[in-house]
Amino acid sequence: MAATFSITPIGAFSDNYIWLLQQGARAVAVDPGEAAPLLGHLRTHGLQLEAILVTHHHADHCGGLADLKQAWPEAIVYGPAGIAGVDIPLMEGDTVSLSMGEACVLAVPGHTLDHLAYRLDDALFCGDTLFAAGCGRLFEGTAAQMLSSLKKLAELPPQTKVYPAHEYTLSNLRFAQAADPANPVLAMRLSRDQALRGRGQPTLPSTIALEKASNPFLRCDTAGIRQSLLAQGAQAGDDETAAFARLRAWKDVFRP
Repeated sequence: MAATFSITPIGAFSDNYIWLLQQGARAVAVDPGEAAPLLGHLRTHGLQLEAILVTHHHADHCGGLADLKQAWPEAIVYGPAGIAGVDIPLMEGDTVSLSMGEACVLAVPGHTLDHLAYRLDDALFCGDTLFAAGCGRLFEGTAAQMLSSLKKLAELPPQTKVYPAHEYTLSNLRFAQAADPANPVLAMRLSRDQALRGRGQPTLPSTIALEKASNPFLRCDTAGIRQSLLAQGAQAGDDETAAFARLRAWKDVFRP
C-alpha cells in the first residue's frame, strides 16, 4: 500500500538523515542522532512529535533522545532494548501503532546485534543495514548475519521505498562500479544521483527493485562480482557468505 503520509529528510551531522513522517500536524521521527535540527523543524512547521523510532544504539542514531524527551515528554520512543531513552523495547515481529498506520518491526542484525528496521506501508526505514548501493559495516555481527538480514529486506515487494540513515550513495556507487563493472544500471544511477547531489537534493529514497539491480551486496553471488572477487584473492569455491565477507572487507579499504 502506498504511504498516505509525507516523509521529509532532516539533515544531521555531516551525512545523516533524520526521517520525519508527517500526517496533518502529527509527526514521527526515525533515528534522531541530534535534537536541534529536528526541534527546529517541528517548531517551524507547527508539528507535534508523537513518537520516535530508533534502529540501533549508535549515538548518531539515538544521541538526541534525551533532549527530545525533555522537549516532548509525551512522545513515545520505540527501539531495541538497552538503549537509554527507549520507552518500549521491540523485537522481530512486533508492530508499532502510529497515527499514520502500523509499523512492522524487522530484526536485521549485522551492523550491530540489536539493529531493527521498520516497514510502514511501502516505506522501509533501515538505518545502517541497507544503504543505497551498499550496506553497513560489520561492527558487531557476522557476515552471515548481515547477509541474512539483507536477504530478508530484498524479499520485500520491489516497489518498497528504501530510506537509509546516511547519504553514502555516490561513494557506494563508485565501489559498485569496481565490483560489478559490467552492470549497465550503475552508470545510469551514478549520473542521476550526481545530478541530484549537485542540486543539493538527497539521492534517497531508493527502492528494493533498484537495489536488487545495482547493489553489489545483494548481488555478491552473481558471475560478474564473483570474477571481481577472484581478482581480490577470493577462492573459486567460496560459498555466498564467504563471497559477501570478502566483498564487505574490500569495501572497508576501498578508495576510489
